[in-house]
Amino acid sequence: MTPGRKDADAARRDEDPTSVGAVVDLVKSYAKQETLDPLKGAGRWLGMGVAGAVTLGIGGILITLGLLRLIQTEWDRSARGSLSWLAYVIVLVACVAGAFFAVTRIKKDRLNTPEQLPKEER
Repeated sequence: MTPGRKDADAARRDEDPTSVGAVVDLVKSYAKQETLDPLKGAGRWLGMGVAGAVTLGIGGILITLGLLRLIQTEWDRSARGSLSWLAYVIVLVACVAGAFFAVTRIKKDRLNTPEQLPKEER
């Protein structure tokens, strides 16, 4: 088949929407639109979520260690002696309070509502 012949066949398919080639092309484009495009969007969404979780995890660890070292250096009695465990308990309580605050801020009834979708998807 010559290149000119291919172009003529494609043009004929575009003109006649009932031809088999046009139906096959329509089904292919529909399948791509309804399966591949949403999967790409979901992959991007999951990738950003994982990156955010890793970043928040590393930041949380660094803040926790910083708080522990701050308490141990600024409060002499907590660094040595019989109350050396107190700094760890204070940091543990701060971590539990931070986790509790984060969990209470999750609004499960508001996930995926039309108000949160971008304007072009509403």
